[in-house]
Amino acid sequence: MLIINYSLSITSKLPTNSTNPRYPLSVAPMMERTDRYFRYFMRQISHCTLLYTEMVTSAAILHGDREHLLGFSLEEKPLVLQVGGDEPRHLAECARIAEDMGYDEINLNIGCPSSRVQSGNFGVCLMAQPERVAQAVEAMLKAVSIPVSVKHRIGFDECDRYEDMANFVRLVSEAGCQQFTVHARKAWLKGLSPKENRNIPPLRYEDVHRLKQDFPQLFIEINGGFTSLEQVQEQLALVDGVMIGRAAYDNPYLFATADTEIYGKVVTPPTRHQVVEGMFSYIDYWVARGLKLNKITRHLLQLFT
Repeated sequence: MLIINYSLSITSKLPTNSTNPRYPLSVAPMMERTDRYFRYFMRQISHCTLLYTEMVTSAAILHGDREHLLGFSLEEKPLVLQVGGDEPRHLAECARIAEDMGYDEINLNIGCPSSRVQSGNFGVCLMAQPERVAQAVEAMLKAVSIPVSVKHRIGFDECDRYEDMANFVRLVSEAGCQQFTVHARKAWLKGLSPKENRNIPPLRYEDVHRLKQDFPQLFIEINGGFTSLEQVQEQLALVDGVMIGRAAYDNPYLFATADTEIYGKVVTPPTRHQVVEGMFSYIDYWVARGLKLNKITRHLLQLFT
């Protein structure tokens, strides 16, 4: 891969279209995982897979160091900014910033169960306020031409009936959202840590499959527990997309054949050594600018597992 524009700060709008290409495979947003260095690393493995930032709060976007929080290089695209927040006006401004910086899509986090997120009244607790989410989505869509998507759970606490989730999706889709990523686990807001909420609640894939049947006009992506491209292929017969989280970090090389097997590209998968070689100039660039080496190399540790 040609390596350029490592520290690109895009200040003018790139050409966009209101209809985003549909990506059947993506890597989930993960805190302390999917930073710009990991994303560049993943691009050495798969050119086509949709990548996400870590979740960034609306307050951080509006008041923080945007280049530090949101900066990326063109090689990372296609790229989605995931934002957390609940105030429609603030989220609309975040969407404008994302579009101006060149992001391909903005995603609203309605799935995080952490106590910190709950205290800010965003994340999965907003599933109890679908009208509020609909207002936020509508404001964001009016502010930009890039797609606005929502990532949510199948439910939380005792509000985990399929009908509750379907009502949430119906109301938010009526506000204009056409893309939903569904983590096929409920969340417990009390009693389980975020890590436990990724493992203990049972997976209910059938609820996501039913959602696609009931809302065939929507792009429905499933998330939770997937570890192979074979599983991805099986799910793509039932939904529109599959998002892989922890397995993408623990075994990134599983994406080496994704461009061929999932996207139908006629390409030769990179070897692990080619992936590492593709990082050399990038590492030199950032280390020369004072970045600690392990900020990048920590993401490569699982490549040879």
